[in-house]
Amino acid sequence: MGLWHFAKDGENIGAMPHDKAVAFARINPDSLAWREGMAEWTQVSKIHELRNIPKGRVAPPPTANISSDEIDYDIYGDDMQFVEIELDPDETAVAEAGALMYKDSDIEMTALLGDGSDKGLVSKLLGVGRRVITGESAFITAFTHRGYGKSKVAFAAPYPGKIIPITLPNVGGTLICQKDSFLCAARGVSIGIHFQRRILTGLFGGEGFVMQKLEGDGMVFVHAGGTIYERHLSAGEELDVDTGCIVAMTKDVDFDMVMAGGIKSQLFGGEGVFLAKLRGAGTVWLQSLPFSRLAGRMLASAPQLKGKPVGR
Repeated sequence: MGLWHFAKDGENIGAMPHDKAVAFARINPDSLAWREGMAEWTQVSKIHELRNIPKGRVAPPPTANISSDEIDYDIYGDDMQFVEIELDPDETAVAEAGALMYKDSDIEMTALLGDGSDKGLVSKLLGVGRRVITGESAFITAFTHRGYGKSKVAFAAPYPGKIIPITLPNVGGTLICQKDSFLCAARGVSIGIHFQRRILTGLFGGEGFVMQKLEGDGMVFVHAGGTIYERHLSAGEELDVDTGCIVAMTKDVDFDMVMAGGIKSQLFGGEGVFLAKLRGAGTVWLQSLPFSRLAGRMLASAPQLKGKPVGR
């Protein structure tokens, strides 16, 4: 995370680490703030990260017309994580089928067509089509608190790695991510598709021609393998990445493909023929252990069945 810079009464103040920036913002809510990766100077009161929100609480921007439910959450574990979401009465969280770990008895579970954010038959059918194209189930599961007080529901990660909580308004309202990274979200978040515009990127981009697009004004939880690295790219800054290590990126990041060195490097370097070139400004999230790499190592280490039926 970069250092914060402030502007107050025409004076440039900074650079400050995050903890000092929060303290400064608390007593100067009308000042302007900027850090590397932001498109422009923004009023402090509109920046979620500087508003001293207690950990785990999602607070909407004060001027936004919020359509998604607000949720509290805690993430437990280290390498095999799960997220516990606390719901008020009539609040809803949505999750991929099979992600449930546990829930309180007064939380109602309902299977919905599409992504749970659409209304009307035509919109629901379009939502189903979007999810099928991205390789997901046609249904998503909604968990709604039908009782009193507060209740909790938890969703578990499918393989070793980390769960990343992302507030969509803080990243421009849209997040582009790999097809199987979405875990759960607040009700109101739309789960769509994002097509790669360049042919090479679509053919050799690791995740293929189609990626997921998460849109809305709520909180989403994305899962990825190994250790997660968040990188803020300034305008024009470029980063070459193994295609399988890309988890998610903001919509302003340009995604292209480049050759991985010369012929010798491509044949014997073990990194494949292409690398992804990411160009800012924007934010990217990278994973150290893509599931495809983990599955490949497990398959290579498995004993050969030699034609014997499995289970005998």
